[in-house]
Amino acid sequence: MADGEERAPEGEGRSPGVPEHSSLRLTSSSPHISDDAASTQTTQRPDVDSLNASIPERVTFEWPEQDAMALSSQAHSTRAKIDGGLHQDACPVHAAAAAAGSGDGKRAFRKNRNDDYVKISVKEPDANRLPAEWWKTLLLFLYAGFSMLLTTVVITAVHEKVPPKEEIPPLPDTFFEYIDRVKWAFTVTEVNGIVLVTIWFLQLFFFNHKSIVFRRYFFLVGTLYLYRCITMYITTLPVPGMHMKCAPKLYGDFHAKLRRVLDLISGAGLSITNSHILCGDFLYSGHTVVLTLTYLFIKEYSPRSFWWYHLMCWLLSAVGVVCILVAHDHYSVDVVVAYFITTRLFWWYHSLTTQCQCSPNNYLTKTWWHPLFNFMERNVNKPVPCVYGWPVSWAPGCLKNRCKTYSMVQSARDE
Repeated sequence: MADGEERAPEGEGRSPGVPEHSSLRLTSSSPHISDDAASTQTTQRPDVDSLNASIPERVTFEWPEQDAMALSSQAHSTRAKIDGGLHQDACPVHAAAAAAGSGDGKRAFRKNRNDDYVKISVKEPDANRLPAEWWKTLLLFLYAGFSMLLTTVVITAVHEKVPPKEEIPPLPDTFFEYIDRVKWAFTVTEVNGIVLVTIWFLQLFFFNHKSIVFRRYFFLVGTLYLYRCITMYITTLPVPGMHMKCAPKLYGDFHAKLRRVLDLISGAGLSITNSHILCGDFLYSGHTVVLTLTYLFIKEYSPRSFWWYHLMCWLLSAVGVVCILVAHDHYSVDVVVAYFITTRLFWWYHSLTTQCQCSPNNYLTKTWWHPLFNFMERNVNKPVPCVYGWPVSWAPGCLKNRCKTYSMVQSARDE
């Protein structure tokens, strides 16, 4: 090697694996090179001269070993921070970028952000489902209809047994002794009942689990009217007031009695429709049953915070019940018994829906209608939540956005 050639010490200023002729010197073909540099160029080996000739303006810098090691450690720490941050992120896109491993982390992150999200539908456990079972609701609707039809038949039969008011006067009633009769009071009762029932069915229209509540309502209405058929038939009370006008008795005329049954059904048994001209259906009051039971269902299946709604419905129900007595169309005992039976049956039924029926101390399971209860509530494995929503979808299926679930992906791609 020539005397003027300067050579760096072995292992200094060079990274491992870098050729000797390409990293240790500052070389240039510029005309402003000093004489010492020119002499160095002339004394280089032929292979180095040919390399410098092919890259005329190439400039290389000599790095000390400590600088190269510091730069390498800094790069490793930066990559560790990126990898650690990506692994801690719960986002699946970030996890995919971290799993890419090799290559630039930032480039892998940008690449995986374009991946589509996959929505996996998990089937709800059967224990948490509330099946509609509309066929059961239809059966309970027929049950309630049969009970009401039977009630009209019993009313027609009992009417023939009511003693004439001229022979047996009304029984003494404490309420009637202090409150005089008001002619229009019974009309208020029937109007309030119509309003309450309308509100209740409108509420059920927006209820999410309406089929379950419908069959509960039909069952209780049907059972209460069955009880009423029994009490009306076994004990026939005289008319509660001399103001009452009863239709003439038909005795053995079957076709005329059938016509009266149809008239009662067509007029819903209401006095305002002039369909209720029969006497004898006193114990117990059917109007009190409807007013009380409807209010209980409205309160039970509406949000507890709707106190103003509950108060309004309670006033409609209470005013309607009081007007029955003010009109002197029922004895006080008719109203009291109707209220007692209606509230007990409602609370017993709903207690069974929330208690363990397997307990030997649960005496509510001793009721005669418990097998029917099991039939209705067999698949209702949890309390019915008070949830409301639109019963129908206003937009047709063809107008719905099928790509709505990928809106997050699209927004990520637009960034």
